[in-house]
Amino acid sequence: MHTILKLALHLVFGFCICAQSVFAQATRTVPADDAQLAYAVYKELIEYKTTASEQNNTIAVEGMAAWLQAAGFAAEDVFIGGPLPHKGNLVARYRGTGAKEPIILMAHIDVVEAERADWNLDPFVLNEDENYFYGRGTIDDKAMAAIFIASIIRYKREGFVPNRDIIVALTSDEETGGSNGINWLLENHPSLIDGSFALNEGGYGQLWDGVPLSNTIQVAEKIFASFQVTARNPGGHSSLPRSDNAIYDLAEALLRIRDFQFPIELTNTMRMSYQRQAEINSGQRADDFLALLQDLIPEAALNRLTSEAAINAQLRTTAVATLLDGGHADNALPQTAVATVNVRMMPGSDPQAVLRTLTEVVNNPDLEVEYRGGGDFSEPSPLTEEMLSAVETITEQLWPGVTVIPIMSTGATDGAKMRNAGIPTYGVSGLFVDREDMRIHGQDERLLKTSFYGGYEFLYRLAKELSTD
Repeated sequence: MHTILKLALHLVFGFCICAQSVFAQATRTVPADDAQLAYAVYKELIEYKTTASEQNNTIAVEGMAAWLQAAGFAAEDVFIGGPLPHKGNLVARYRGTGAKEPIILMAHIDVVEAERADWNLDPFVLNEDENYFYGRGTIDDKAMAAIFIASIIRYKREGFVPNRDIIVALTSDEETGGSNGINWLLENHPSLIDGSFALNEGGYGQLWDGVPLSNTIQVAEKIFASFQVTARNPGGHSSLPRSDNAIYDLAEALLRIRDFQFPIELTNTMRMSYQRQAEINSGQRADDFLALLQDLIPEAALNRLTSEAAINAQLRTTAVATLLDGGHADNALPQTAVATVNVRMMPGSDPQAVLRTLTEVVNNPDLEVEYRGGGDFSEPSPLTEEMLSAVETITEQLWPGVTVIPIMSTGATDGAKMRNAGIPTYGVSGLFVDREDMRIHGQDERLLKTSFYGGYEFLYRLAKELSTD
């Protein structure tokens, strides 16, 4: 087939790769030790540079398919496909009795950009010291991706027969959304990832001074939205400055947005969360969390808690300036100044209502405020007794006394897309991180070694618990 015609077909229909041809490209030797297996898969995933600027996503999922082939998975149980040849997604099925509908174990294999000059080590090598693994994606989200692959290989080696199929979906473009893998699978191959519910990123264990404090389960998430504020001016020569200046006008508007606070909104999920937060804290902090459950929240308690960015973001819609562009020459008064304002809306929010609020806050009819698009609203997943009990049971087995806390995530995940497709999705990982040192998307991203192996055991047991009569 002519190369141009092939490319055109890829662009229109996406691509699918026969798993057998993928298997032939590389071989793996599966370690006998479970921990060594998880480490080997993790290391390989980290060292694929799966950023938006690179074209390694398909290569990465081909590598994961090679591990499954080495473990004896049939070619028909491993699918690779995507909207573009380098935007591959992997869906692998570990077959059970079919007594219940499948569960989906989902993780994304793409990562945000990381420059070597910005890090103290190579972000695309699995670096390690005595306590930590370092590298882009060590937390977000290649730990879960590696754990899911290692877990179904472990089930197969043990001869475990689940009461339902266990489906692993490793996807592309969760971070950028340009060719989002979950969207593509839902639109083009929905039967591959259809199931009773899904386990996803979004929930982590919290460490305080190195001690496990709580294990969280995400059942809802905020909705991202982008707004643009634009100031315009006729401009002129910089040697004749005036007070009406597009950059100054925009700066004043952004300071008003900085100082504005959206009203407090408490969801049912977060009411339960704060009740349990009070249980694991003591003294004034415990009292403050309980105060959030009152009809009229005491101002002092609210001020103390909202001084912490993570808590403030769970209590209200937030808006923050993230991009700025203005002016056209060193020696000219600016004619245009533009800022992007990123808003994380509470579930159920209307972006048009947020637009009206921001317009009122800017309080300048000469400035234009526009809604530029964002994520889709999704209803929270019901926190069923089956799910909560399983998470609490495995948490107690591995970390006695640690409380399970339902949360609403302030960031966006592919869970919203699954929920909108009618598949309840729960963000839970058992990966414990220091709540004061979260390096997701940041410099020298890292994960404690004990957290990686603990999360591996947790997710292995959790999927097994949810697939056993």
